[in-house]
Amino acid sequence: MSENQQGAWLTQDAFDRLEAELAELEGPRRSEIVERISAARDEGDLKENGGYHAAREELGKLEGRIEELTHLLKTAVVGETPKDDGVVEPGMVVTVEMAGKERTFLLGNREIADDDETLEVFSSESPLGQAISGSSVGQKIDYTAPNGKSIPVTIVRCSPYDPKRAK
Repeated sequence: MSENQQGAWLTQDAFDRLEAELAELEGPRRSEIVERISAARDEGDLKENGGYHAAREELGKLEGRIEELTHLLKTAVVGETPKDDGVVEPGMVVTVEMAGKERTFLLGNREIADDDETLEVFSSESPLGQAISGSSVGQKIDYTAPNGKSIPVTIVRCSPYDPKRAK
């Protein structure tokens, strides 16, 4: 089944972190913004009230993140960190050689590596993710790029993502 059909794959740590973020956003954070909107509304003329408009915009962004997290958590497939067996699957940091260059990335969901902004992330549903899923270290595969061009890809390294190692 694809990630879209069953939801994004997340580690238990990522799932727990996102649940805590959602609780913070739905509770204290939302209350704080609603109070700021109320206080700004009490000041009178809303047309020229920058604080009111800024707080409303912030509330809109917050509600968007709450909706995103709610959907992600409801549909997520939570799994253990994959085994270090050299097989490419969600939750693995993969190094490939492609077009003469090495690229290292996390195969999975951006939320797994939330604190590590230096690590590039490819969804397992992306064209490259689909092409390399199930491959093993040392294996050469042909990846059909979105432009239709066939590109040879070699799996150089593959290991489970470890958030402690990333920091």
